[in-house]
Amino acid sequence: MKGKYPAVLIWPDIFGLRPAFRQMGKRLAESGYTVLVINPFYRTQKAPTAPEHPDFNDPATRQGLMSLAGTLSPATALTDATAFVAYLDGQPSVDRKRKMGTTGYCMGGPFVFRTAAAFPDRVGAGATFHGGGLATDKPESPHLLIPKMKAHFLIAIAENDDQREPEVKNILRDSFAKAHLPAEIEVYAGTKHGWCPPDSAVYNAEQAEKAWGRMMVLFKTALA
Repeated sequence: MKGKYPAVLIWPDIFGLRPAFRQMGKRLAESGYTVLVINPFYRTQKAPTAPEHPDFNDPATRQGLMSLAGTLSPATALTDATAFVAYLDGQPSVDRKRKMGTTGYCMGGPFVFRTAAAFPDRVGAGATFHGGGLATDKPESPHLLIPKMKAHFLIAIAENDDQREPEVKNILRDSFAKAHLPAEIEVYAGTKHGWCPPDSAVYNAEQAEKAWGRMMVLFKTALA
């Protein structure tokens, strides 16, 4: 498509850049956005960084992916967000007069928070899907960055994640409320961690489509 559109930066889950995320990025682009889906492990390994139908229960796959994830940190997140935001803003198809969005899945959730906090005047919308480690007791917990943000948020939580950490949703709701930022925070019934990507072993088509629809509403309002 010709023209200029709002930019969206997508942070994949621990399985990294692969056909499923290329498919999701293309779908979003076809809805009127300039989309960048990144390989979070580019420093270490070219994509793909996991089998085509990844199984995190496979010991070899799990060990390899955990090793890759261990190469990332809040510092690398800031470095990467700075580079990727600048790259998007350098594209002729990006409308810089409109805010940009960023989304993250699983381990990509904290990257969304860090991007929104680092670029509060640029990022107008953030969405996380079964995001891990969004609110912890560590000093670098992503939720502590909420006061630095200006973005509106969608946080889609897996039911089994909520069962393990039922306090997280309340911490997030309280933090966004104190920062006076709109945030739709919902536990998606019947879902398991990882339910959104279509190649996931626990893919839940109905709830994934619901979450996608809520993301589109967020983008339509917050990136206008």
